[in-house]
Amino acid sequence: MRLNKYIAQAGLASRRKADELTANGNVKINGLVVKEMGYDVQEGDVVEVNGRRIDKIEKKSVYVMLNKPLGFITSSADEKGRPTVQDLVADVDARLFPVGRLDYNTTGLLIMTNDGDTAYRITHPKHHVYKTYRARVAGVLSAAKVARLEKGVDIGGFVTAPAHVKVLKQGERSAIVEIQIYEGKNRQVRKMFAAVGNKVQELDRVAIGELYLGRLMIGHYRKLTPKEIEYLKNV
Repeated sequence: MRLNKYIAQAGLASRRKADELTANGNVKINGLVVKEMGYDVQEGDVVEVNGRRIDKIEKKSVYVMLNKPLGFITSSADEKGRPTVQDLVADVDARLFPVGRLDYNTTGLLIMTNDGDTAYRITHPKHHVYKTYRARVAGVLSAAKVARLEKGVDIGGFVTAPAHVKVLKQGERSAIVEIQIYEGKNRQVRKMFAAVGNKVQELDRVAIGELYLGRLMIGHYRKLTPKEIEYLKNV
């Protein structure tokens, strides 16, 4: 089994984060540091991540939906001492990591789990799991701009995949817009609107695939239902 998948199945990190840990020398196999991300774990191998042996971990998969507030980062720790989403799920009896990211000034739906395989399915663009955002943007979002966003825009050396965009309300100075994307580049939605000349003033993620935030209060979380978990495992 590929090393990043092995680490993910143990619930220690997503596959992407597992690759980062490996590249940084935080992974040992049979007592030796391994930086080969394509390493295939063999039967009998002892894998350690940050000194923790995977073969001693009894994993129980846990899945929660969090309504992320402003001012929290989607990281396990922050060198600047800012609060993290981990603080909001500290009472969960499992080490959870965020599936994808929401930036410091973005609110809304965030899935947190220790199931790396499911996290991979949700975040990898090849599975086309759409994330729905509601944004307030400055200025007028014309039909021509909507068409550009839906076709794909250059956000700095990367052309985005086609998006679904709907203007919910257009005011004199700003617009309320719903946008659906299945990619997850850093600050992608903000960069997309900036590319057509509309600065994002507020941004909230309201859905991931068929999972909706609903009435979940800001800063609170709830465990996913068996039906919701089954959906995520098969997207």
